[in-house]
Amino acid sequence: MSTFAVGDEDFLLDGRPVRLLSGALHYFRVHEKQWEHRLGMLRAMGLNCVETYVPWNLYAPEPGRFGDVEALGRFLDAVERAGMWAIVRPGPYICAEWENGGLPHWLTGPLGRRVRTLDPEFLAPVAAWFRRLLPQVVERQIDRGGPVLLVQVENEYGSYGSDRAYLEWLAELLRRCGVSVPLFTSDGPEDHMLTGGSVPGVLATANFGSGAREGFATLRRHQPSGPLMCMEFWCGWFDHWGTEHAVRDAEDAARALREILECGASVNVYMAHGGTNFGGWAGANRAGELHDGPLRATVTSYDYDAPVDEAGRPTEKFWRFREVLAAYAEGPLPELPEPPARLAAPVRGGFDGWASLESVLEVLGDEEVVAPVPSTFEELGVDRGLVRYRVVVPGPRQPYPLGVTGLRDRAVVYVDGSPAGVLDTAEGEDPVLAAPVAGPAVVDLWVESLGRVNYGPRQGEPKGITGGVRHERQYLHGVRARGMRLDAFGAAAVGKVPFGEGAEGGGPGLYRGVLGITGAGDAVLRLPGATRGFAWVNGFCLGRYWTAGPQEALFVPGPVLREGANEVWVLELEGDGVPDMELGVL
Repeated sequence: MSTFAVGDEDFLLDGRPVRLLSGALHYFRVHEKQWEHRLGMLRAMGLNCVETYVPWNLYAPEPGRFGDVEALGRFLDAVERAGMWAIVRPGPYICAEWENGGLPHWLTGPLGRRVRTLDPEFLAPVAAWFRRLLPQVVERQIDRGGPVLLVQVENEYGSYGSDRAYLEWLAELLRRCGVSVPLFTSDGPEDHMLTGGSVPGVLATANFGSGAREGFATLRRHQPSGPLMCMEFWCGWFDHWGTEHAVRDAEDAARALREILECGASVNVYMAHGGTNFGGWAGANRAGELHDGPLRATVTSYDYDAPVDEAGRPTEKFWRFREVLAAYAEGPLPELPEPPARLAAPVRGGFDGWASLESVLEVLGDEEVVAPVPSTFEELGVDRGLVRYRVVVPGPRQPYPLGVTGLRDRAVVYVDGSPAGVLDTAEGEDPVLAAPVAGPAVVDLWVESLGRVNYGPRQGEPKGITGGVRHERQYLHGVRARGMRLDAFGAAAVGKVPFGEGAEGGGPGLYRGVLGITGAGDAVLRLPGATRGFAWVNGFCLGRYWTAGPQEALFVPGPVLREGANEVWVLELEGDGVPDMELGVL
């Protein structure tokens, strides 16, 4: 057994100074059968440690029910086999550009901004979650022979609040649950962030992408002793739909990394390997300096312009970082692991079945709820997916503008069954249809959540229609709402959908097709003719696609594919044509 401690100037492993050269790799963004390869890539780059978050909402679809929490333990075991140490950041809030910052929708729905505070109604489910999760960590701490060196208290809390009593309660909860390795916090190198996010007696670390000397000087004003660490060295950045792809020059990033190490500090490269927001778990942000502007939805790829790209390949940044890190390694760096298999040749095909959104909703949808005003996604129990709202415009009455107040995030509108336009909240949450609507009429609004906010003061806000539907100035009451959750798209359930032969009509609906493959391996899925929706291969949800860009194709992990027939489903929400499909070679 070993010991790991926070010294006056250094981290101490069995009493000897040690520098942590860590890289962020979120195990839940990488197919489990590819963990070993990705860890091998981090080792080859010169890292001796790996950091990961844990998303609460991934494992807790509803109160008291937990999924595959043991996945964290399996990942930590893989870290140990790779000869690396581990840093665990269990939340309960993680940001991570992940849906709702990792918090369950069923918790933020009723509590709103009472989350991440000392409110008892928040603390009770946090305690229950940690009691379920933390044995995976405690059993694998370094003082028990495992790889875990550090555990984080909350996450960047100084960017959100100032409830120090909550942070102290959380640190004590971690200890009560058996965490014996050092605890830490991480915040931006700003006085107000470090003041709001630090906990007395707990190591504070800083997050930044450049300016290490200035950042560490600010940290030292708040923490005169203890090891210096940049817990998130932002070597790249993430993308939002409808924006340019974010790229950081490799030489510039390598210089910034070198500066951190020249300060005598430890580092965690964020991200060393980003991976993918499979399953529609991508979060969203609010634009503007104060993060309270229009919604900006995060794309499915979490490539992050990282040194190891989304498909696990080394980039120019990888080689520049390897050169920097080699100077701090004990001995020569290991060679790169064998790359994963790649798809042998591109495969193209069409869809042989189609079902309308209405018919899919009849099979996969939840029960319909009728209320005077629209029910939010949270009230309907929908985390990821869409809701059909149906409201009647009484009549007779002349055409008036029809709009929505409090729309989050995007609605495809039908009037008496015919397409009437798309309402988008990119510049505001009270959009109005371009063409007025006369009564009587039946209006359907298919609303999709583009991801819950994961950072800033608007975190925890509800999704769907949070205000009402208006005809002229008059609210329309008696709203029918029916949710359709992404998790409902399992093989058995989709098998009950009444697909028609071919896809002659096209437009929104669920498409089904088969691609025959010889030489399965990592690939990308392209959907020419599709506009916006979700795609599955062999029942595995690859995530959201959207012609808004910058992402143009979805990464398909090789373990998802198989030799021979592979079934593809595409849930198209907005387009008016018939899409095609192509598995491309990386």
